[in-house]
Amino acid sequence: MTDYCQCSILIVDDTEENVDILIATLGELYDISVAIDGETALEMLEEFTPDLILLDIMMPGIDGYEVCERLKRETRTLKIPIIFLTALSEAQNEEKGLLLGAVDYITKPFNPFLVKARVKNHLELKMHRDNLELLVQQRTSELELTQEVTIESMGTLAEYRDPETGGHIQRTKHYIQILANHLKNHPKFSAILTNETIISLYKSAPLHDIGKVGVPDHILLKPGRLTEGEFEEMKKHTIYGRDTISKAEKKLGNRSFLHYALEIAESHQEKWDGSGYPNGWSGEEIPISGRLMAIADVYDALISKRVYKAPFSHSKAVAIIRESSGQHFDPDIVEAFLQVSEEFRRIAIKHADFPEEREALEK
Repeated sequence: MTDYCQCSILIVDDTEENVDILIATLGELYDISVAIDGETALEMLEEFTPDLILLDIMMPGIDGYEVCERLKRETRTLKIPIIFLTALSEAQNEEKGLLLGAVDYITKPFNPFLVKARVKNHLELKMHRDNLELLVQQRTSELELTQEVTIESMGTLAEYRDPETGGHIQRTKHYIQILANHLKNHPKFSAILTNETIISLYKSAPLHDIGKVGVPDHILLKPGRLTEGEFEEMKKHTIYGRDTISKAEKKLGNRSFLHYALEIAESHQEKWDGSGYPNGWSGEEIPISGRLMAIADVYDALISKRVYKAPFSHSKAVAIIRESSGQHFDPDIVEAFLQVSEEFRRIAIKHADFPEEREALEK
């Protein structure tokens, strides 16, 4: 049986005789605290959170109804079960208290057996509820961890195919988070860029190039610029990525945790003016996730060392993106990028792959 002695109860009653009876009835079973009026009770509840409150209705100053109403408005005290203590037996008074959030009534004069039974029952219910909430939180954490591990594993697979860009995944997911956080209050983006969505974008960004696992090695690892035919083959990585993630998402159902990963994989090479690939989408046809990743991906390509080019300086990369506003990139997102570009630089320096990249960024 549960050890109820560890539970705490706050008695709120202005009549000393009532308090004495309740302490005599419950004092050996629970940790009891007492407040003689509503004001004192509210002050005490700022310092501790009891497991249950026995609350008198008729008190001078703030009555029990108002105390209950205030407690149910606060997140910290919302879930504390409240049992009203009352000499009133009219149905409308009981209904009022229950509508305010109380779980039960105990009428005066007190019957010690009934007091013990009702207090015990409601504490049991609270403990079961708390245990259930804890279990749900644990399972949710496990699910979120599974999702993160899945995404990281798939992203790492793509990274192994393209070893020059070991820090690319780390950098781009931070870039997209910075941009999204800056734009979340923008009237064009606020409805979509909620805190939950931004977390999903951050977690999904590592899969933007997952389709590269389907590109032949002689193209993906070529130590130089690609021919026209080779570039056409390279373009297919957006299709490979979309199709790979789509197969997994179908098993998970619509709006799965892979939803944004699929959008990003397919659309991050689209351009605002419609000249991108694979679909030739333009403007707002391109998902916001893809528009954000487009800037993150291009900035990172510019400041990164490649076998066919030295890393560009931060200022040169910023200038190229500014000049491409309205052509390659969404102008509103470019404007946001220009305002947070120094944060991009800090991320790039922190996760640089080569000393040459760090040197170029610090100029």
